[in-house]
Amino acid sequence: MSIAVRMSRCPTPHDTERGAEALALCPDIDPALHPLIKGAAGCSPYLAGLIRTEAEWLPAAMDDPEGAFTALLAEIDDQDLAALPAGLRQAKRRMALLIALADLAGVWPLETVTLMLTTFADTAVRACLTRLVAAEIARGKLPGDQDSATGGGMVALAMGKMGAGELNYSSDIDLICLFDEQRFDPDDYHDARASFVRVTRKMTAILSDMTAGGYVFRTDLRLRPDASVTPVCLSMEAAERYYESVGRTWERAAYIKARPCAGDITAGERFVKTLRPFVWRKHLDFAAIQDAHDMRLRIRDHKRLHGPLTLEGHNMKLGRGGIREIEFFTQTRQLIAGGRDASLRVRETREGLARLAAADWIPQDTADKLYDHYQFHREVEHRLQMIGDAQTHDLPTDQTGFDRLAAFMGRDVAGLRQELTDRLEEVHALTEGFFAPDAAPPEMSDWGHEVVARWHSYPALRSPRATEIFTRLTPQILEALQEAARPEEALTQFDQFLAGLPAGVQLFSLFEANPQLTQLIVDIAATAPALSRYLSRNSGVLDAVLGGAFFSDWPGVNGLARSLDAALAEATDYEAQLTAARRWAKEWHFRIGVHHLRGLIDAETSGRQYADLAEAVLTALWPVIVAEFARKHGAPPGRGAVVLAMGSLGAGRLNATSDLDLIVIYDAAGVDASDGRRPLATRAYYARLTQALVTALSAPMSEGRLYEVDMRLRPSGRQGPVATSLDAFRTYQQDEAWTWEHLALTRARAIAGEMTIGEEIEAFREPLLAHKGQGATVLQDVADMRARIAEEKAPQGNWDAKIGPGRLQDTELFSQSVALRAGCAARDPAAQLDAGVAHGWISAADADAVRRAGRLFWRVQAAARLLTGGPVDPDALGEGGRRFLLRETGFETMDALLAAMQEVAQAAQAVIAERLKGTS
Repeated sequence: MSIAVRMSRCPTPHDTERGAEALALCPDIDPALHPLIKGAAGCSPYLAGLIRTEAEWLPAAMDDPEGAFTALLAEIDDQDLAALPAGLRQAKRRMALLIALADLAGVWPLETVTLMLTTFADTAVRACLTRLVAAEIARGKLPGDQDSATGGGMVALAMGKMGAGELNYSSDIDLICLFDEQRFDPDDYHDARASFVRVTRKMTAILSDMTAGGYVFRTDLRLRPDASVTPVCLSMEAAERYYESVGRTWERAAYIKARPCAGDITAGERFVKTLRPFVWRKHLDFAAIQDAHDMRLRIRDHKRLHGPLTLEGHNMKLGRGGIREIEFFTQTRQLIAGGRDASLRVRETREGLARLAAADWIPQDTADKLYDHYQFHREVEHRLQMIGDAQTHDLPTDQTGFDRLAAFMGRDVAGLRQELTDRLEEVHALTEGFFAPDAAPPEMSDWGHEVVARWHSYPALRSPRATEIFTRLTPQILEALQEAARPEEALTQFDQFLAGLPAGVQLFSLFEANPQLTQLIVDIAATAPALSRYLSRNSGVLDAVLGGAFFSDWPGVNGLARSLDAALAEATDYEAQLTAARRWAKEWHFRIGVHHLRGLIDAETSGRQYADLAEAVLTALWPVIVAEFARKHGAPPGRGAVVLAMGSLGAGRLNATSDLDLIVIYDAAGVDASDGRRPLATRAYYARLTQALVTALSAPMSEGRLYEVDMRLRPSGRQGPVATSLDAFRTYQQDEAWTWEHLALTRARAIAGEMTIGEEIEAFREPLLAHKGQGATVLQDVADMRARIAEEKAPQGNWDAKIGPGRLQDTELFSQSVALRAGCAARDPAAQLDAGVAHGWISAADADAVRRAGRLFWRVQAAARLLTGGPVDPDALGEGGRRFLLRETGFETMDALLAAMQEVAQAAQAVIAERLKGTS
């Protein structure tokens, strides 16, 4: 039925000229719709643009909007992959125009509007996923006999508003992409995952990229487990393991709305079903109230939404009395009781409120009022977004904006403002009492009261036993915190540590039996937020503190490797070995950080120890990886392979967050293939063995990951094979390598694998550097490289220790240049500079200027990585962190340190610039 017949309302044009221009483009439109077209275009430049673009299509669509919408979906289903990006964008424009006009005319109510938006999103995601999976199958990239209709085992879970069928007019879409690992042979797991990761990335690009035709949906994948470290598509088993071990309340709330929307729907529904015990607790989970309240406060803090209600610029979603208040109220009530009352396990806000009222969890009147406000809020939200197709929830900031909004809603300004105020205040009154009742908390010490009061809601204190123990510990903790240099800062950091703990009984029992640990935790919290966060995620490392070896002498690489060998020998299978390696490495990594923080070692020593630790991990783990690989594919063909450490690891100096630069070199010795159950050609064998090494080090597991791995320093970089034969390596370095690759070779060091190959590489490396360092273009190449770095990587302010002329990266690059020029085999920067002096290429004074800068900036960089995990920010460090940084660098004040950084950088920069002018 035509919109003209059903139209019950119409916006008033705010810009009559633009409205008239839009109407002129639609001569065939039903005259009854003229006011609607003029009103829509006159209030929204975005809708005016859509009318201009789709003027020919519009009249027929207005005669049968439901049929037009169905036809749009059918067109998407008929498009192939090549046509899909443009086709989806055209469909999005038409869908947006059709839904907006049907909404503005009062033809489709809120529930229909949001369902239509969601249905279009489902169709778009399904089309992308199935076409892209089909392409992977056609290219032979997806293992096994898979079908694209079910996504080859991949599923997209719609989360948030999309999952509930409640998308707004300019919504992002939140997706979690998973695959059913049970559909694949275990040996094909990584190939399957790589294929699905490609699908996910390409799908996101098709949907999100802004092109001449616009975009389809901004796509957010960050709701997946541990999004900062996991691939964009992960196995269902890995996701389930994450939720079972570290899933948080906000993730439980997110899965209330989770819905498989594309791909293997059956597998997706099965996965969601397996998470029911995680989402819906068997007991009445009143701790969720405080968790949700804290989340509300964090959002308000982050968005600066505290304070009394002011309509100008008020956020209708996150602000006081906004949409999120109603959603949080509903979802938190569902979480509390949904474990015992399955009728509450629904996705939609309207249905959730209705079920809560039916079960007497909230009064019927409250449910009715909240949903009425929810409908109004969403209508306002849609009008705000229709104006410019912007993901905004903010009310206008001036009178002109309110005039436009009122016209768009067919209201007078004064009445609209009053209704907005009344509704926002009533929502706040109805929800705030639930989250933050007025009842006074039990009496306690005034200091830190606001922070301490929320501790009982944290995951670590959910059990009565944990609460009982922690209550006894609290006075001791507060006393220690008050003795910190800045008690309030220490309290804030300890609060973050406590909030991050997944469980507490064992840890709190440990504290109670060993009071010295409490002081250690306080020291860390007061000084090093990054180490505190690390400890919160890995509290098991505290066991090592109680062992007698925690403060004993450093065992060196050999001692560490023997210790890890023993831990690996106790593991029952390969996965258990990788888990054991992670657990072992975390304890030693924590020890280095604590020793550095406590002043037991300095930055130079911590750098060597972090490097020793990484070398020990590779030394012990490489044979385990090779053995597991050989079990399937046979022993390594030929002489085997060696792992070369490059970059900072090759130089024997890492910081707390360093990744590993590695190269794998093999010698096939004329053998063409392996001899095993599933033999592989030699080149493929070592390539896949190298990939197994990278996975063993970097794959996130229950105990996290060991290291990020970077293999871009291999011959030909990303374009080259991941493993290189010894002959190819020699030929490449001799005949094809660029100067920067010879610079990288100054730090190359064999650390694991077949060391006889490493010895041959070293015998080749030394004369090669001596020869290549005399090349006529070396200095100009280095100068050009330095200029490119300066152009591509700007320093992050005056406190950036790494990037910038005369700073850490620059001094290390110069030291490598000196080593290359001098034909020196030394790897660490100080020894390389000494070699340059001995060679006569630089003076002792020049070497000292560069060395001083490198030493100071290394100390600043090492401290910053330990304290915060990022660059130095003096204001964010806190008093404890600033004191540590000053102690490490030997300065009295931060101003004096900054002045020294600038001074030594300028001196080093002068030397480097002079030496790279081209003199020999």
